[in-house]
Formats: sequence, structure tokens, C-alpha cells
Amino acid sequence: MAVNLDKPQRWKSDIAASVDFYNDWFMRFAPKAYRDTRVATTEQVKKALEATRNLSDISPQILEKNPSVLSILRMATAPPIARDRLIGLAGVATNLVNNMETKSRIPPRMAIKQVRVELGKIGQVIMQLVDEDIFPWVNNNQKPSELEVHRAATVVADRLCGAVSDPIIRNAQEQRQLAAIKDWLEKRGYVFVDGKFDEFAAGTFSFRRNIPVKQASRTGTNQVNIPVDVVIQPLQSKPDEFPLLIEAKSAGDFTNTNKRRKEEATKVTQLRNTYGEKIRFVLFLCGYFDSGYLGYEAAEGIDWVWEHRIDDLADFGL
Repeated sequence: MAVNLDKPQRWKSDIAASVDFYNDWFMRFAPKAYRDTRVATTEQVKKALEATRNLSDISPQILEKNPSVLSILRMATAPPIARDRLIGLAGVATNLVNNMETKSRIPPRMAIKQVRVELGKIGQVIMQLVDEDIFPWVNNNQKPSELEVHRAATVVADRLCGAVSDPIIRNAQEQRQLAAIKDWLEKRGYVFVDGKFDEFAAGTFSFRRNIPVKQASRTGTNQVNIPVDVVIQPLQSKPDEFPLLIEAKSAGDFTNTNKRRKEEATKVTQLRNTYGEKIRFVLFLCGYFDSGYLGYEAAEGIDWVWEHRIDDLADFGL
């Protein structure tokens, strides 16, 4: 039975209420999430400065030993430089920079001689572009005070957090959404468990489970896993009943939701192709989801629950 997808007369008021709900949360909690991340990032920057002797030593040996400092060093320049820009300016292998920044390592198959030559090029670019306003001691060959190091680390941390502010907010919002669902379920007698999604006992639930689905390929049909945020087996479920699958979605503007709306359609198509129409997949929405987005999902047969009206979960048999 449809809960919200077949009630377009409610969409306008729900959209307004959802936007208000998200904005209220953002104003009260998002700044704290950002500040907490900035504090942790500042400590990471300080460790990077310590490893490079406050930028007085960005030698190949130091970079080889501390590959993870590279993303921090890129934010220590004027202007801060993107990863691809550094690769171009230094004329080094993309594989080297990507491994250092995403895996905190030197590519294991890269010849050590080539590694050190390219690390030397990277160090030269960083030193040539180092931000003298933030690191005045570098060109003066002076030892910075503890306050100067802290101030510089804070500025670089701000730059790093600014570059990833959206993921910081999304992560905080997702944690809050899952906590809201958990609280709602546990108040009704549900128990959190781990396990395969099709082996859950009645009255149990779990987060971030992988669901195996069939995926067509050139060589035939392969099995792949797709992640689902919440898996819930209703209290009154029958032994052969599939659990309810929920995807938590939040958005701080209308533009990105319409770019991402096909993701859910693709996921539910894979689920139905594997398990049939009896599989149930719904969205848990908070924020900026307009009528265009809702209409698209409704056309795909995807229903939803608004976080500001979380009790609608009961209408899905919970």
C-alpha cells in the first residue's frame, strides 16, 4: 500500500516542512560538526608540520616516509592548489599523487629511483608556492613560536575543511537520520542485530548492510553487492517475508537532489530484478526534495517517509 507517493496534494506542504526541518538542524548542529572536524584536522596539520620540521624539510625522504602530508601541503600554498594542478605543475605521475593522498602510501610497483625524483619535484613546487603570510618563518629561516604554528595549522585546517565541507555536513546528517530511525524502532521493541539481510528475525534491524543483486554483463550475469542504509524485519512479519529496506537521503539544496534521483531508481530496479516485486524499498527524506524529485521517484514506484513525519514508518507495517 502506498503511503506518500500517491498523495501529491500533500507534497507542497511536506516539501516546505522538510526544508524548515533541515534548515533548523543545520543552524543548530552543522556548525558544531564543522568545528569538531576542524579541531581534529588542525591536529593533523600540526603533525604534518612536525614531520616536515615546520616546512623547512620537504625532501623526498620526508615525503616518502610521510606520504599522507601531501594533501595538507597543497593547502599550505598561495593559492592552495588542487591535486590535478600539482600533478601538472610538478610534471609527476598521477598514480604517485593519488596513492599518497588516498592510500597514504607510495605506489608499491613504482621504481624507488623514479619515486624520489618525482617527490623532489613535488617538494620544489610546494616550497616555491608556500604561503608566506601563513608561514612567514620559512623564507626568514627563523624558528616559529608555538602560537605561530598553531595559527598556521588552523588556517590550513580551515582550507582543508572548506574543500570538503559538504561531505562533513552530509556525514553528520546521515548519522543523525540513522539515530532517529534507531530511536523510533527501539521504542517499539525492535532490536539491533548484525547478519545477512534475508536472515533477520522478526523485530530486528540493522544499518549499512550489503544486499546481493544480479547484474547483467557482457559475459552473462554477475552477482554484486549494493549498500542499503537500513534493513528492518517487521515485528509481525511472516517467516518468508523480506525485510523493509530504507535509504536515508538528505540535501541542503534542490539542485543536487535532481542530479542524484536516478541513483535510487537504479538500485530499486536491481533489487526487483533479483527478488521480484515483493521487495520493499523506501526513502527516508530530510531537506530539499522538490516535486520534480518526488514525481520521478513516484513514477519508479519508490515510496518515502519524511523525517519530520517519521511516524509514517508505521504505515509500512512497522
